[in-house]
Amino acid sequence: MAIGFFLLVVLITIGITIVAARRTRSAADYFVAAGSIGGITNGFAIAGDFMSAATLLGISAILFNAGYDAVIYLGAPIAAFGVLIFLLTDKLKELGRYTMADIVCARLAERPMRILSASTTLAFSIMYLMVQIVGAGSLIEVLFQIDYAVAVLIVSGLMILYVAAGGMLATTWVQIVKAVMLLVGLAVLATLTLAHFDFDFSTLRALADAKHGGDGFLARGGGLDLSLLSAVSLATGLCFGLVGSPHLIMRFFTVPDAATARQSAVVALSLISFVNLLIFFVIGPGAVALVKANPDYLDANGSIAGGANMVSIHLSRAVGGEAFFGIISAVAFATILAVVAGLALASVSAVAHDLYAKVFRSGHATSAEQLRVSRITAVALGIVVAGLGLLFERQNIAYLVSLTLAIGASTNFPLLILTIYWPGLTTRGALVGGCAGLVSAIVLTVLGPGVWVNVLGHEEPIFPEAYPALWSVALAFSLMICVSKFDASTQAKLDRAGFSIMRSE
Repeated sequence: MAIGFFLLVVLITIGITIVAARRTRSAADYFVAAGSIGGITNGFAIAGDFMSAATLLGISAILFNAGYDAVIYLGAPIAAFGVLIFLLTDKLKELGRYTMADIVCARLAERPMRILSASTTLAFSIMYLMVQIVGAGSLIEVLFQIDYAVAVLIVSGLMILYVAAGGMLATTWVQIVKAVMLLVGLAVLATLTLAHFDFDFSTLRALADAKHGGDGFLARGGGLDLSLLSAVSLATGLCFGLVGSPHLIMRFFTVPDAATARQSAVVALSLISFVNLLIFFVIGPGAVALVKANPDYLDANGSIAGGANMVSIHLSRAVGGEAFFGIISAVAFATILAVVAGLALASVSAVAHDLYAKVFRSGHATSAEQLRVSRITAVALGIVVAGLGLLFERQNIAYLVSLTLAIGASTNFPLLILTIYWPGLTTRGALVGGCAGLVSAIVLTVLGPGVWVNVLGHEEPIFPEAYPALWSVALAFSLMICVSKFDASTQAKLDRAGFSIMRSE
C-alpha cells in the first residue's frame, strides 16, 4: 500500500508535466509561466517551493536529537518573509523578468553582473539540490528497501523530466499539489499523534521529555551546543539566505502585478507558519515519544532505520499503520520533488537566460534556442547533483540547508538590498563583494566541521564555526560598500545615475 501511494504521486506529477509541456511554447512560458499565475495560487506554489525536505524531515530530526534549538530553523522563515513582503516584493515584480539578474542589471553593467548572478545561482541551487536528493534517497531506501545509490538516480531522473519537459508551469502545479498534500498530511499526522495520547498534550509532552533524556533540551535551548555567536550566524544565514534564494525570487515573476506578488508572499507565510507550528509542538515531540528507542524503527546497528531524517516518517507508521505510512511517505516524496523542480529551474534559467542568451549571444538568442539550452542544462544538472547526493549520504538535511543558505545570504541578499536601496552601489563594488561573499561562504563551509570533519574525515576543522554566514555576509556587505565608495570610474557614475530607475513607480 505504501508503494502504491508513492507511485500514485509520481504518476500525478508526470501527468502534470505532460500537460504543461504541451502548453509551453516560448521562453516566457518556460521560465515564468508567462506571468499568468494568480496570487493565492502562487502563494501555495511559493509555500511548496519553500517547504523542502528540511522542513518535514530535517527539522524533525533536529528536534529528535537536539530538541528546542530547532526553533531557530522554524523562526527564520517568518523573518525572511517579513523582509520579502515589506522590502522586496514590489521591486521584484516591477524590475524582474526571468531571473534575479534582470533586477541587478536594471542599473549596473549587464555582462559582468549576469555572470556573477548566474554563478551564485548555480552554486546555491546545486548545493540545495544535493540536500533534497539526500532526503529523497533516504526516503526511497526506507520505503522500497533498495540501495541508496539507486534511489538517488531515480530522483535525479524525475527531476530532469519535470524541468526539461514542463518548465515553470509544470513546476508551479507540482508545487501546489505538494503544498496541499503536505498541509493535509501533516494536519492528519498531528491529529493522529494527539489521538494516540487521547488528545492530552501534557501526556505526550511528558513521555517525549522522558525519552529525550535528562538534559531537558526538548524544553530549553542548548541541544545543538551553539555559542551565542554561532546561533546568530545560523539565524543570519537562514533568514537572509531564504530572502536571497533564486528559486523563491523567480516565483514573484510569475504573477501579473506587484499587489499580487505581495498577496503571494502573505499566503505563503501563513501556510509555512501553520506547518512549522505542527512540527514544533506535535510532530517533533510525537516522534521522540513514539519512535525514540523503539525497536520497531531501529536497524541492525541500533540506529534509526534510514537515519534520523526519517523519524517523522516512522511516526506516521506508529500512529496510522501501513496505509498512513504510505501516504506520508508519498507526501514527503512530493515535497522533495517540488523543491527539486523549482531549484533546477532556477539553475537552468541562469544558464539559458543569463549566460547563454544575454552574455554569450548578447541578447540575440531565439526562444527556441533558449529552450534547447535549458533542456541540455537540466540533464547535466541531474548528473552533477546525483554525484553530490552520493557523497553527502546520511548528513542531516536541515544542517546542510543552513550551509546552502549561507551562500544566498552572502551573495544574492546583499546584492539585491544594495541594488534597490543604496544609490552608491557600483558594478565594481557589487562584483568584488559578491565574489568575496560567494568564495568565503563556500570555503568556510568546506573548512568547517560539517564538511572538513564529517564528510572529508579530518580530525579537526580549519574554520572552527559550524555556520559561516555571519562572517561571509559581513564581508560581502563591507566590500560592496567600501569598493563602491572609492570607485571613481566612468561606469560608477553611470551606476549611481541609474539608481533613479529604482525609485520609479
